[in-house]
Amino acid sequence: MIYQGHIVDVVSREIFDGSLTVENGIIVDIKRCQLPSREKPYTYLMPGFIDGHVHIESSMMVPREFARIAMSHGTIGVVADPHEIANVLGVEGVDYMIRASQQVHFNFCFGAPSCVPALGGDVETSGATIDAAEIEKLMARDDIGFLAEMMNYPGVLNADGEVMRKIQATLSNGKPVDGHAPGLTGAQRKQYAAAGITTDHECSTIEEGRSCIESGMLVIIREGSAAKDYERLKPLIKESPDMVMLCTDDCHPDDFVRGHVNSIVKRALADGFDFWDVMQAACVNAQRHYHLDWGLLQVGDPATFIEVDSIGQHFRVERTIINGTMIYSYDASSDVMRSQLAMPYMLNFGDYPNHFVASPITTDDLELGLKPGDNVHIIHAVDGSLLTGHDVVRMGDSPFKDTYPWHEVQKMVVYNRYQPGAKPMVGLVYGFGLGNGAIAGSVAHDCHNIVAVGTHDEYLVKAINRVVEMQGGLVVVSPNEMLDIPLPIAGLMAPLSGHEIAFRSMMLREMVHQIGCSMQAPFITMAFMALPVIPNLKLTDRHLMDTLNMKPIPVHE
Repeated sequence: MIYQGHIVDVVSREIFDGSLTVENGIIVDIKRCQLPSREKPYTYLMPGFIDGHVHIESSMMVPREFARIAMSHGTIGVVADPHEIANVLGVEGVDYMIRASQQVHFNFCFGAPSCVPALGGDVETSGATIDAAEIEKLMARDDIGFLAEMMNYPGVLNADGEVMRKIQATLSNGKPVDGHAPGLTGAQRKQYAAAGITTDHECSTIEEGRSCIESGMLVIIREGSAAKDYERLKPLIKESPDMVMLCTDDCHPDDFVRGHVNSIVKRALADGFDFWDVMQAACVNAQRHYHLDWGLLQVGDPATFIEVDSIGQHFRVERTIINGTMIYSYDASSDVMRSQLAMPYMLNFGDYPNHFVASPITTDDLELGLKPGDNVHIIHAVDGSLLTGHDVVRMGDSPFKDTYPWHEVQKMVVYNRYQPGAKPMVGLVYGFGLGNGAIAGSVAHDCHNIVAVGTHDEYLVKAINRVVEMQGGLVVVSPNEMLDIPLPIAGLMAPLSGHEIAFRSMMLREMVHQIGCSMQAPFITMAFMALPVIPNLKLTDRHLMDTLNMKPIPVHE
Protein backbone atom coordinates (compact mmCIF):
# COMPACT_ATOMS: atom_id res chain seq x y z
CA MET A 1 0.00 0.00 0.00
CA ILE A 2 1.36 3.41 -0.96
CA TYR A 3 0.23 6.68 0.61
CA GLN A 4 1.05 10.04 -0.91
CA GLY A 5 0.84 13.47 0.63
CA HIS A 6 2.60 16.07 2.71
CA ILE A 7 4.66 14.04 5.17
CA VAL A 8 5.05 15.55 8.64
CA ASP A 9 8.35 14.30 10.08
CA VAL A 10 8.32 15.05 13.81
CA VAL A 11 11.82 13.61 14.26
CA SER A 12 13.61 15.88 11.76
CA ARG A 13 10.99 18.62 12.25
CA GLU A 14 10.23 19.15 8.57
CA ILE A 15 7.34 18.74 6.16
CA PHE A 16 7.96 17.42 2.66
CA ASP A 17 6.00 15.98 -0.22
CA GLY A 18 6.47 12.29 -0.65
CA SER A 19 5.19 8.73 -0.66
CA LEU A 20 5.03 6.19 2.11
CA THR A 21 5.08 2.44 1.39
CA VAL A 22 3.46 0.01 3.83
CA GLU A 23 3.90 -3.76 3.86
CA ASN A 24 2.45 -6.07 6.51
CA GLY A 25 1.59 -3.14 8.74
CA ILE A 26 5.13 -1.68 8.68
CA ILE A 27 6.48 1.41 6.92
CA VAL A 28 9.15 -0.02 4.61
CA ASP A 29 10.00 3.06 2.58
CA ILE A 30 9.56 6.84 2.58
CA LYS A 31 10.46 8.76 -0.56
CA ARG A 32 10.59 12.47 -1.26
CA CYS A 33 8.91 13.19 -4.55
CA GLN A 34 6.84 15.72 -6.38
CA LEU A 35 3.18 14.93 -5.95
CA PRO A 36 1.23 14.42 -9.18
CA SER A 37 -1.30 17.15 -9.77
CA ARG A 38 -4.91 16.28 -8.95
CA GLU A 39 -8.14 18.08 -8.25
CA LYS A 40 -8.49 16.91 -4.64
CA PRO A 41 -5.89 18.41 -2.26
CA TYR A 42 -3.37 16.07 -0.70
CA THR A 43 -3.61 15.44 3.02
CA TYR A 44 -0.89 15.81 5.64
CA LEU A 45 0.40 12.47 6.94
CA MET A 46 1.53 12.74 10.56
CA PRO A 47 1.88 10.67 13.75
CA GLY A 48 -1.34 10.30 15.71
CA PHE A 49 -2.06 11.81 19.10
CA ILE A 50 -1.57 10.05 22.42
CA ASP A 51 -3.46 10.67 25.65
CA GLY A 52 -0.71 10.56 28.28
CA HIS A 53 -3.00 9.77 31.20
CA VAL A 54 -6.59 8.61 31.02
CA HIS A 55 -9.12 6.52 32.92
CA ILE A 56 -11.18 4.80 30.23
CA GLU A 57 -13.84 4.00 32.81
CA SER A 58 -14.58 7.71 33.23
CA SER A 59 -16.00 7.75 29.70
CA MET A 60 -18.48 5.10 30.92
CA MET A 61 -17.52 3.18 27.76
CA VAL A 62 -15.85 -0.19 27.47
CA PRO A 63 -12.43 -0.05 25.75
CA ARG A 64 -13.79 -0.93 22.31
CA GLU A 65 -16.27 1.92 22.33
CA PHE A 66 -13.74 4.32 23.84
CA ALA A 67 -11.32 3.49 21.03
CA ARG A 68 -13.98 3.94 18.38
CA ILE A 69 -14.59 7.52 19.54
CA ALA A 70 -10.92 8.33 20.18
CA MET A 71 -9.74 7.24 16.75
CA SER A 72 -12.22 9.62 15.11
CA HIS A 73 -10.31 12.46 16.80
CA GLY A 74 -6.91 11.27 15.60
CA THR A 75 -5.91 9.53 18.83
CA ILE A 76 -3.96 6.37 18.04
CA GLY A 77 -3.28 5.23 21.59
CA VAL A 78 -3.72 5.94 25.28
CA VAL A 79 -1.70 5.49 28.45
CA ALA A 80 -4.48 4.09 30.61
CA ASP A 81 -4.72 3.74 34.36
CA PRO A 82 -7.49 1.21 35.21
CA HIS A 83 -7.57 2.12 38.88
CA GLU A 84 -11.28 2.95 38.78
CA ILE A 85 -12.31 -0.62 38.04
CA ALA A 86 -9.42 -1.92 40.16
CA ASN A 87 -10.89 -0.19 43.21
CA VAL A 88 -14.08 -2.16 42.58
CA LEU A 89 -12.71 -5.52 41.47
CA GLY A 90 -8.94 -5.56 42.08
CA VAL A 91 -6.69 -7.37 39.59
CA GLU A 92 -9.78 -8.99 38.10
CA GLY A 93 -10.83 -5.53 36.95
CA VAL A 94 -7.43 -4.81 35.39
CA ASP A 95 -7.58 -8.11 33.51
CA TYR A 96 -11.10 -7.31 32.33
CA MET A 97 -9.95 -4.01 30.78
CA ILE A 98 -6.99 -5.64 29.05
CA ARG A 99 -9.15 -8.46 27.72
CA ALA A 100 -11.84 -6.06 26.52
CA SER A 101 -9.23 -3.85 24.82
CA GLN A 102 -8.22 -6.70 22.54
CA GLN A 103 -11.47 -6.39 20.59
CA VAL A 104 -10.41 -3.33 18.60
CA HIS A 105 -7.58 -1.99 16.41
CA PHE A 106 -6.11 0.53 18.82
CA ASN A 107 -3.08 1.01 21.06
CA PHE A 108 -3.52 0.64 24.81
CA CYS A 109 -0.74 0.87 27.37
CA PHE A 110 -2.24 -0.22 30.70
CA GLY A 111 -0.63 0.52 34.04
CA ALA A 112 -0.84 -1.26 37.36
CA PRO A 113 -2.88 0.85 39.80
CA SER A 114 -0.57 1.86 42.63
CA CYS A 115 -3.13 2.96 45.22
CA VAL A 116 -6.02 0.54 45.55
CA PRO A 117 -7.57 1.85 47.66
CA ALA A 118 -6.33 5.45 47.50
CA LEU A 119 -5.98 5.51 51.28
CA GLY A 120 -8.09 2.69 52.69
CA GLY A 121 -7.72 1.73 56.33
CA ASP A 122 -10.21 3.62 58.46
CA VAL A 123 -10.52 6.43 55.90
CA GLU A 124 -12.70 4.78 53.26
CA THR A 125 -14.04 1.44 52.05
CA SER A 126 -13.08 0.07 48.66
CA GLY A 127 -14.11 -3.06 46.85
CA ALA A 128 -10.60 -4.47 46.60
CA THR A 129 -6.97 -4.09 47.58
CA ILE A 130 -3.86 -4.41 45.42
CA ASP A 131 -0.82 -4.76 47.66
CA ALA A 132 2.90 -4.73 46.91
CA ALA A 133 3.01 -8.48 46.33
CA GLU A 134 0.40 -8.19 43.58
CA ILE A 135 2.17 -5.17 42.09
CA GLU A 136 5.34 -7.26 41.84
CA LYS A 137 3.42 -9.89 39.87
CA LEU A 138 1.80 -7.29 37.63
CA MET A 139 5.11 -5.59 36.88
CA ALA A 140 6.53 -8.86 35.56
CA ARG A 141 3.77 -9.01 32.93
CA ASP A 142 4.33 -7.82 29.37
CA ASP A 143 0.82 -6.35 29.18
CA ILE A 144 1.48 -3.92 32.05
CA GLY A 145 3.58 -0.92 31.02
CA PHE A 146 3.98 1.27 34.10
CA LEU A 147 3.00 1.89 37.72
CA ALA A 148 0.01 4.22 37.62
CA GLU A 149 -0.28 7.46 39.57
CA MET A 150 1.33 7.18 43.01
CA MET A 151 -1.29 9.15 44.91
CA ASN A 152 0.09 8.24 48.32
CA TYR A 153 2.69 10.99 48.23
CA PRO A 154 2.85 11.15 52.06
CA GLY A 155 3.86 7.49 51.92
CA VAL A 156 6.60 8.35 49.45
CA LEU A 157 7.88 11.26 51.53
CA ASN A 158 7.84 9.09 54.66
CA ALA A 159 9.45 6.14 52.86
CA ASP A 160 6.56 3.81 53.73
CA GLY A 161 7.70 0.23 53.21
CA GLU A 162 4.69 -0.94 51.19
CA VAL A 163 4.80 2.14 48.93
CA MET A 164 8.53 1.89 48.30
CA ARG A 165 8.25 -1.81 47.55
CA LYS A 166 5.73 -1.04 44.77
CA ILE A 167 8.01 1.60 43.28
CA GLN A 168 11.06 -0.64 43.46
CA ALA A 169 9.22 -3.52 41.79
CA THR A 170 8.42 -1.19 38.89
CA LEU A 171 11.90 0.27 38.52
CA SER A 172 13.55 -3.15 38.70
CA ASN A 173 11.44 -4.20 35.72
CA GLY A 174 12.56 -1.14 33.76
CA LYS A 175 9.14 0.51 33.77
CA PRO A 176 8.22 4.12 34.66
CA VAL A 177 6.32 5.29 37.74
CA ASP A 178 3.59 7.91 37.31
CA GLY A 179 2.98 10.54 39.96
CA HIS A 180 0.07 12.32 41.60
CA ALA A 181 1.13 15.03 44.04
CA PRO A 182 -1.08 18.14 43.91
CA GLY A 183 0.51 21.21 45.50
CA LEU A 184 3.91 19.63 46.05
CA THR A 185 6.82 22.00 45.34
CA GLY A 186 10.35 22.74 46.52
CA ALA A 187 12.28 20.20 48.57
CA GLN A 188 9.30 17.86 48.92
CA ARG A 189 8.82 17.76 45.14
CA LYS A 190 12.49 16.90 44.70
CA GLN A 191 12.21 14.16 47.33
CA TYR A 192 9.14 12.77 45.60
CA ALA A 193 10.92 12.72 42.25
CA ALA A 194 14.06 11.20 43.76
CA ALA A 195 12.02 8.13 44.69
CA GLY A 196 11.87 7.34 40.97
CA ILE A 197 8.57 9.02 40.06
CA THR A 198 8.80 10.66 36.66
CA THR A 199 5.45 12.29 35.75
CA ASP A 200 2.63 14.28 37.30
CA HIS A 201 -0.77 15.22 35.84
CA GLU A 202 -1.98 17.03 38.99
CA CYS A 203 -0.07 20.29 38.51
CA SER A 204 -2.62 23.09 38.47
CA THR A 205 -0.35 26.16 38.65
CA ILE A 206 2.62 27.22 36.57
CA GLU A 207 4.75 27.24 39.73
CA GLU A 208 3.90 23.60 40.37
CA GLY A 209 4.65 22.70 36.77
CA ARG A 210 8.03 24.40 36.78
CA SER A 211 8.92 22.83 40.12
CA CYS A 212 8.00 19.46 38.66
CA ILE A 213 10.22 19.92 35.60
CA GLU A 214 13.09 21.30 37.69
CA SER A 215 12.91 18.05 39.67
CA GLY A 216 13.24 16.02 36.46
CA MET A 217 9.57 15.05 36.13
CA LEU A 218 7.43 15.40 33.02
CA VAL A 219 4.26 17.45 33.36
CA ILE A 220 1.16 15.93 31.79
CA ILE A 221 -1.03 18.93 31.02
CA ARG A 222 -4.61 17.96 31.78
CA GLU A 223 -7.70 19.31 30.09
CA GLY A 224 -10.56 17.07 31.13
CA SER A 225 -14.22 17.67 31.78
CA ALA A 226 -13.87 18.78 35.40
CA ALA A 227 -10.17 19.57 35.85
CA LYS A 228 -8.93 22.10 33.30
CA ASP A 229 -5.27 23.03 33.68
CA TYR A 230 -4.19 23.88 30.13
CA GLU A 231 -4.63 27.63 30.40
CA ARG A 232 -2.39 27.89 33.47
CA LEU A 233 0.24 25.38 32.35
CA LYS A 234 0.47 26.18 28.62
CA PRO A 235 3.70 28.26 28.93
CA LEU A 236 5.48 24.95 29.58
CA ILE A 237 4.91 23.94 25.95
CA LYS A 238 7.34 26.64 24.86
CA GLU A 239 9.62 26.55 27.92
CA SER A 240 10.13 22.77 28.08
CA PRO A 241 8.61 20.99 25.06
CA ASP A 242 10.56 17.80 25.79
CA MET A 243 9.08 17.62 29.30
CA VAL A 244 5.38 17.98 28.51
CA MET A 245 2.62 15.56 27.55
CA LEU A 246 -1.11 16.09 27.09
CA CYS A 247 -4.00 14.24 28.68
CA THR A 248 -7.74 14.30 29.33
CA ASP A 249 -7.65 12.21 32.55
CA ASP A 250 -11.42 12.11 33.21
CA CYS A 251 -13.48 13.03 30.17
CA HIS A 252 -17.27 12.96 30.27
CA PRO A 253 -18.82 11.08 27.31
CA ASP A 254 -20.69 14.04 25.83
CA ASP A 255 -17.44 16.04 25.88
CA PHE A 256 -15.48 13.07 24.53
CA VAL A 257 -17.58 12.68 21.38
CA ARG A 258 -16.83 16.34 20.55
CA GLY A 259 -13.05 16.11 20.92
CA HIS A 260 -10.09 14.50 22.61
CA VAL A 261 -6.37 15.31 22.52
CA ASN A 262 -7.00 17.01 19.17
CA SER A 263 -8.95 19.71 21.00
CA ILE A 264 -5.94 20.53 23.18
CA VAL A 265 -3.69 20.57 20.11
CA LYS A 266 -6.01 23.00 18.33
CA ARG A 267 -6.02 25.33 21.34
CA ALA A 268 -2.24 25.27 21.54
CA LEU A 269 -1.91 26.07 17.83
CA ALA A 270 -4.49 28.84 18.15
CA ASP A 271 -2.46 30.25 21.04
CA GLY A 272 0.53 30.55 18.73
CA PHE A 273 2.77 27.82 20.06
CA ASP A 274 5.33 26.35 17.70
CA PHE A 275 3.83 23.52 15.64
CA TRP A 276 6.75 21.18 16.35
CA ASP A 277 6.64 21.83 20.09
CA VAL A 278 2.95 20.99 20.13
CA MET A 279 3.56 17.79 18.14
CA GLN A 280 6.35 16.91 20.58
CA ALA A 281 3.88 17.10 23.45
CA ALA A 282 0.97 15.44 21.65
CA CYS A 283 2.69 12.65 19.69
CA VAL A 284 6.30 12.04 20.70
CA ASN A 285 7.00 12.38 24.41
CA ALA A 286 4.55 9.72 25.60
CA GLN A 287 6.01 7.14 23.23
CA ARG A 288 9.53 7.85 24.38
CA HIS A 289 8.71 8.01 28.07
CA TYR A 290 6.64 4.81 28.22
CA HIS A 291 8.91 2.91 25.78
CA LEU A 292 6.12 2.53 23.25
CA ASP A 293 6.62 1.46 19.65
CA TRP A 294 3.40 2.87 18.21
CA GLY A 295 5.05 4.70 15.33
CA LEU A 296 6.47 8.14 14.56
CA LEU A 297 6.21 7.90 10.78
CA GLN A 298 9.74 6.59 10.27
CA VAL A 299 10.98 3.70 8.14
CA GLY A 300 10.66 0.51 10.20
CA ASP A 301 7.88 1.92 12.39
CA PRO A 302 4.39 0.46 12.59
CA ALA A 303 2.24 2.08 9.90
CA THR A 304 0.22 4.00 12.48
CA PHE A 305 -0.56 7.59 11.60
CA ILE A 306 -3.33 10.04 10.77
CA GLU A 307 -4.22 12.13 7.75
CA VAL A 308 -5.40 15.69 8.32
CA ASP A 309 -6.62 18.29 5.87
CA SER A 310 -4.32 21.03 7.21
CA ILE A 311 -1.85 21.71 10.00
CA GLY A 312 -3.47 24.89 11.28
CA GLN A 313 -5.70 25.33 14.29
CA HIS A 314 -8.80 24.24 12.37
CA PHE A 315 -7.45 20.92 11.05
CA ARG A 316 -9.80 18.01 10.52
CA VAL A 317 -8.85 14.35 10.91
CA GLU A 318 -9.60 12.70 7.57
CA ARG A 319 -8.34 9.19 8.30
CA THR A 320 -6.73 7.17 11.09
CA ILE A 321 -4.50 4.24 10.15
CA ILE A 322 -3.25 1.76 12.75
CA ASN A 323 -0.77 -0.96 11.83
CA GLY A 324 -1.53 -0.44 8.17
CA THR A 325 -5.32 -0.73 8.54
CA MET A 326 -7.57 2.27 8.00
CA ILE A 327 -9.78 2.16 11.08
CA TYR A 328 -11.42 5.55 10.66
CA SER A 329 -12.27 7.77 7.73
CA TYR A 330 -14.21 11.00 7.84
CA ASP A 331 -16.46 9.90 4.98
CA ALA A 332 -16.90 6.39 6.49
CA SER A 333 -15.17 4.80 3.49
CA SER A 334 -13.09 2.40 5.59
CA ASP A 335 -14.14 -1.25 5.42
CA VAL A 336 -13.03 -1.71 9.03
CA MET A 337 -15.04 1.32 10.11
CA ARG A 338 -18.13 0.06 8.29
CA SER A 339 -17.81 -3.32 9.97
CA GLN A 340 -17.42 -1.67 13.35
CA LEU A 341 -20.48 0.51 12.79
CA ALA A 342 -22.40 -2.65 11.95
CA MET A 343 -21.42 -4.34 15.23
CA PRO A 344 -24.23 -4.68 17.78
CA TYR A 345 -24.36 -2.03 20.48
CA MET A 346 -24.86 -4.60 23.23
CA LEU A 347 -21.55 -6.30 23.95
CA ASN A 348 -21.18 -10.06 24.22
CA PHE A 349 -17.88 -10.87 25.88
CA GLY A 350 -19.19 -12.52 29.03
CA ASP A 351 -21.01 -11.47 32.13
CA TYR A 352 -20.71 -7.93 33.40
CA PRO A 353 -18.40 -8.02 36.44
CA ASN A 354 -19.59 -6.00 39.42
CA HIS A 355 -19.33 -5.67 43.19
CA PHE A 356 -22.51 -4.18 44.61
CA VAL A 357 -24.36 -5.26 47.77
CA ALA A 358 -25.85 -1.99 49.13
CA SER A 359 -29.48 -1.96 50.27
CA PRO A 360 -32.09 0.80 49.88
CA ILE A 361 -32.09 3.61 52.46
CA THR A 362 -34.73 5.81 54.07
CA THR A 363 -34.85 9.49 55.01
CA ASP A 364 -34.06 8.51 58.62
CA ASP A 365 -30.59 7.47 57.43
CA LEU A 366 -29.82 11.04 56.33
CA GLU A 367 -30.53 12.89 59.58
CA LEU A 368 -27.74 15.34 60.51
CA GLY A 369 -29.06 16.85 63.72
CA LEU A 370 -27.86 20.42 63.16
CA LYS A 371 -28.73 22.97 65.85
CA PRO A 372 -28.09 26.67 66.50
CA GLY A 373 -24.62 27.33 67.85
CA ASP A 374 -22.98 24.44 66.00
CA ASN A 375 -19.80 25.02 64.04
CA VAL A 376 -20.40 23.37 60.67
CA HIS A 377 -17.67 22.16 58.28
CA ILE A 378 -18.70 22.57 54.65
CA ILE A 379 -17.04 21.31 51.47
CA HIS A 380 -16.72 24.21 49.02
CA ALA A 381 -16.84 22.78 45.50
CA VAL A 382 -15.43 24.85 42.63
CA ASP A 383 -16.40 24.37 39.00
CA GLY A 384 -13.44 23.37 36.83
CA SER A 385 -11.28 22.20 39.75
CA LEU A 386 -10.83 19.05 41.82
CA LEU A 387 -9.59 21.10 44.77
CA THR A 388 -12.16 22.11 47.37
CA GLY A 389 -12.40 24.84 49.96
CA HIS A 390 -12.99 24.15 53.65
CA ASP A 391 -15.58 26.53 55.10
CA VAL A 392 -16.37 26.63 58.82
CA VAL A 393 -19.57 28.49 59.71
CA ARG A 394 -21.38 28.93 63.01
CA MET A 395 -25.06 28.08 62.90
CA GLY A 396 -27.39 30.86 64.04
CA ASP A 397 -30.96 31.96 63.61
CA SER A 398 -30.15 32.75 59.96
CA PRO A 399 -27.64 30.04 59.01
CA PHE A 400 -24.68 31.12 56.86
CA LYS A 401 -26.13 34.63 56.44
CA ASP A 402 -22.70 36.22 56.32
CA THR A 403 -21.15 33.56 54.08
CA TYR A 404 -23.72 32.49 51.50
CA PRO A 405 -27.45 31.75 51.36
CA TRP A 406 -28.48 28.66 53.34
CA HIS A 407 -30.49 27.28 50.39
CA GLU A 408 -27.24 27.03 48.40
CA VAL A 409 -25.80 24.56 50.91
CA GLN A 410 -26.84 20.99 50.15
CA LYS A 411 -26.50 17.63 51.77
CA MET A 412 -23.89 15.31 50.33
CA VAL A 413 -24.06 11.56 50.94
CA VAL A 414 -21.44 8.83 50.47
CA TYR A 415 -22.85 5.33 50.91
CA ASN A 416 -20.73 2.16 51.11
CA ARG A 417 -21.82 -0.19 48.33
CA TYR A 418 -19.53 -3.09 49.26
CA GLN A 419 -20.67 -4.10 52.74
CA PRO A 420 -24.23 -5.04 53.76
CA GLY A 421 -25.73 -3.07 56.63
CA ALA A 422 -23.56 0.02 56.16
CA LYS A 423 -24.94 3.44 57.05
CA PRO A 424 -24.64 6.47 54.75
CA MET A 425 -22.15 9.19 55.69
CA VAL A 426 -23.78 12.61 55.43
CA GLY A 427 -22.03 15.97 55.07
CA LEU A 428 -22.64 19.42 53.58
CA VAL A 429 -21.44 20.90 50.31
CA TYR A 430 -21.63 24.35 48.74
CA GLY A 431 -21.14 25.16 45.06
CA PHE A 432 -23.44 22.81 43.16
CA GLY A 433 -26.30 25.30 43.16
CA LEU A 434 -29.10 22.75 42.92
CA GLY A 435 -32.46 24.47 43.22
CA ASN A 436 -34.83 21.55 43.75
CA GLY A 437 -33.68 17.99 43.21
CA ALA A 438 -30.78 15.56 43.59
CA ILE A 439 -28.07 13.79 41.64
CA ALA A 440 -26.45 10.48 42.55
CA GLY A 441 -24.07 7.94 41.07
CA SER A 442 -21.85 4.94 41.65
CA VAL A 443 -18.88 6.82 40.17
CA ALA A 444 -17.07 8.33 43.17
CA HIS A 445 -13.31 8.47 43.00
CA ASP A 446 -11.59 6.32 43.77
CA CYS A 447 -13.47 3.73 45.82
CA HIS A 448 -16.66 4.23 43.84
CA ASN A 449 -19.13 4.07 46.63
CA ILE A 450 -22.48 5.74 45.99
CA VAL A 451 -22.28 9.55 46.10
CA ALA A 452 -25.15 12.00 46.01
CA VAL A 453 -25.91 15.72 46.39
CA GLY A 454 -29.43 17.03 46.87
CA THR A 455 -31.71 19.72 48.20
CA HIS A 456 -34.15 17.48 50.10
CA ASP A 457 -33.84 14.12 51.81
CA GLU A 458 -36.73 12.69 49.79
CA TYR A 459 -34.96 13.44 46.51
CA LEU A 460 -31.67 12.05 47.82
CA VAL A 461 -33.32 8.80 48.93
CA LYS A 462 -35.06 8.40 45.57
CA ALA A 463 -31.82 8.99 43.63
CA ILE A 464 -29.66 6.75 45.84
CA ASN A 465 -32.18 3.91 45.82
CA ARG A 466 -32.38 4.05 42.02
CA VAL A 467 -28.58 3.60 41.88
CA VAL A 468 -28.98 0.61 44.23
CA GLU A 469 -31.75 -0.83 42.07
CA MET A 470 -29.61 -0.55 38.92
CA GLN A 471 -26.56 -1.98 40.72
CA GLY A 472 -24.70 1.08 39.54
CA GLY A 473 -25.41 4.13 37.41
CA LEU A 474 -26.04 7.87 37.32
CA VAL A 475 -29.35 9.46 38.33
CA VAL A 476 -30.98 12.91 38.28
CA VAL A 477 -34.18 13.53 40.25
CA SER A 478 -36.39 16.60 39.97
CA PRO A 479 -39.85 17.21 41.46
CA ASN A 480 -41.49 15.77 38.34
CA GLU A 481 -38.97 13.54 36.63
CA MET A 482 -36.13 11.05 37.01
CA LEU A 483 -33.48 10.22 34.39
CA ASP A 484 -30.68 7.68 34.67
CA ILE A 485 -27.92 5.72 32.94
CA PRO A 486 -27.44 2.14 34.17
CA LEU A 487 -23.76 1.20 34.57
CA PRO A 488 -23.82 -2.56 35.20
CA ILE A 489 -20.13 -3.11 34.43
CA ALA A 490 -18.50 -2.54 37.83
CA GLY A 491 -20.94 0.31 38.41
CA LEU A 492 -18.73 2.34 36.06
CA MET A 493 -19.43 1.42 32.43
CA ALA A 494 -22.39 0.67 30.19
CA PRO A 495 -22.63 -2.07 27.53
CA LEU A 496 -23.80 0.45 24.95
CA SER A 497 -22.33 2.29 22.00
CA GLY A 498 -20.22 5.33 22.78
CA HIS A 499 -22.61 7.71 21.06
CA GLU A 500 -25.61 6.26 22.89
CA ILE A 501 -23.82 6.78 26.20
CA ALA A 502 -22.92 10.32 25.18
CA PHE A 503 -26.52 11.09 24.24
CA ARG A 504 -27.87 9.80 27.55
CA SER A 505 -25.13 11.66 29.40
CA MET A 506 -26.06 14.87 27.61
CA MET A 507 -29.70 14.41 28.60
CA LEU A 508 -28.68 13.94 32.24
CA ARG A 509 -26.46 16.99 32.22
CA GLU A 510 -29.21 19.12 30.68
CA MET A 511 -31.60 18.00 33.41
CA VAL A 512 -29.02 18.81 36.10
CA HIS A 513 -28.76 22.31 34.61
CA GLN A 514 -32.56 22.58 34.64
CA ILE A 515 -32.61 22.02 38.41
CA GLY A 516 -30.12 24.81 38.95
CA CYS A 517 -26.56 23.43 38.67
CA SER A 518 -24.42 25.38 36.19
CA MET A 519 -21.27 23.25 36.55
CA GLN A 520 -19.71 22.08 33.29
CA ALA A 521 -19.30 18.51 34.57
CA PRO A 522 -21.48 18.07 37.67
CA PHE A 523 -21.18 14.29 37.91
CA ILE A 524 -17.39 14.29 37.57
CA THR A 525 -17.09 17.15 40.07
CA MET A 526 -19.33 15.26 42.50
CA ALA A 527 -17.28 12.09 42.01
CA PHE A 528 -14.15 13.90 43.20
CA MET A 529 -15.86 15.23 46.35
CA ALA A 530 -15.20 11.74 47.77
CA LEU A 531 -11.48 11.52 46.93
CA PRO A 532 -9.44 12.08 50.13
CA VAL A 533 -6.05 12.43 48.43
CA ILE A 534 -6.93 15.84 46.97
CA PRO A 535 -7.18 18.91 49.25
CA ASN A 536 -8.87 20.44 51.19
CA LEU A 537 -12.03 18.79 52.52
CA LYS A 538 -13.65 15.58 51.24
CA LEU A 539 -16.34 13.13 52.35
CA THR A 540 -15.82 9.37 52.31
CA ASP A 541 -18.19 6.58 53.34
CA ARG A 542 -16.62 6.73 56.82
CA HIS A 543 -15.56 10.28 57.57
CA LEU A 544 -15.51 13.93 56.67
CA MET A 545 -11.78 14.26 55.98
CA ASP A 546 -9.53 17.27 56.44
CA THR A 547 -7.28 16.19 53.58
CA LEU A 548 -4.60 18.80 54.24
CA ASN A 549 -3.89 17.30 57.64
CA MET A 550 -5.18 13.82 56.78
CA LYS A 551 -7.49 13.56 59.76
CA PRO A 552 -11.24 12.99 60.18
CA ILE A 553 -13.32 15.84 61.56
CA PRO A 554 -16.99 16.06 62.63
CA VAL A 555 -19.51 17.55 60.22
CA HIS A 556 -20.69 19.77 63.08
CA GLU A 557 -19.57 20.34 66.65
